[in-house]
Amino acid sequence: MGASSGFPIDLVLFGMIAAFLVLRLRSILGRRTGYERPPQPYQPPAPPSATGPVIDGRAEPAAPAARRTLPDPASPAGQTLARMREIDRNFDPAGFLDGAEKAFRMIVTAFAAGDRPTLRNLLGNDTYAAFEGAIAAREQAGQVQVSEIRSIESSVIEGAELRGSVGSVTVRFVSDQVSLTRDQKGTPVAGTDAVTEITDLWTFERDLSGRDPTWRLVAAQSA
Repeated sequence: MGASSGFPIDLVLFGMIAAFLVLRLRSILGRRTGYERPPQPYQPPAPPSATGPVIDGRAEPAAPAARRTLPDPASPAGQTLARMREIDRNFDPAGFLDGAEKAFRMIVTAFAAGDRPTLRNLLGNDTYAAFEGAIAAREQAGQVQVSEIRSIESSVIEGAELRGSVGSVTVRFVSDQVSLTRDQKGTPVAGTDAVTEITDLWTFERDLSGRDPTWRLVAAQSA
């Protein structure tokens, strides 16, 4: 026979190489190291969160972050904030502003829903009395408050004051809201269902030497 009809030696070599690679891979993949995790049961992925705070029973879309402004460190407000930090080393103006925005949303939501326990924890005594009185009058009249914060456009620390260890910080919130009151028939009696830009001046207060970290709303007005 000629060379072309002989046994295909090249196929034998390819077969030996393939067998060697298979055995090599099995020896590598079959070993465990001390850093490998044991097999975990399958858990379906959680759906992505695409909603923001729930207001008046409806989930609002997640809003873009507000523009936040802190006072110049050399300004009277900036110097007062620095003195607050001397009393409470954990106090951080930027962190405070973040918490103030969350409190703003929670308080607006709670007031619309008549949620007295939440308001009691977030408001000073006099402010709570005013809010509770408004809720009671609304309930007695059979009215419903509708408040939806579409976005907080900006939050600015306008002023700060320190009396002993008690600090107070005033924040100007500019927000886009739908805010109206409906009577028993659903007819609007105050406010509007159109999105409106609202400016609020809220003052929060806290004893910086105490253990309670909560800043409570002690004054609120529309600018």
